[in-house]
Amino acid sequence: MSGIEGSPAFACTVERDGTRATVAASGEIDLASSPELRRELQALLDDGVRRMVVDLGAVTFIDSSGLGVLVGALKRINEDRDGGSLEIRGLNGPVRKVFEITGLHETFVVRD
Repeated sequence: MSGIEGSPAFACTVERDGTRATVAASGEIDLASSPELRRELQALLDDGVRRMVVDLGAVTFIDSSGLGVLVGALKRINEDRDGGSLEIRGLNGPVRKVFEITGLHETFVVRD
């Protein structure tokens, strides 16, 4: 398990099993913290992860930069010829509302 921290309101942990990984984020995903999340997701994809779950259950806020990171990771997974998946879990409160307003709840596989 690895972890990254930057913005005091953001933390991210990773559990990995071969080509599968679960990324659990907490706090706020915004302009300050989204580059850290991007680096973590890209590193996992570069290292062969093809099935990813991003757990946003402990995220209290997400802005367009955070959404862009998730969309970029989904796009990269979808372009992979070997297939893969990115699932979003734990949407609640204001984060769920952002996904619904933007229509991204229909773009991603979302599980509660």
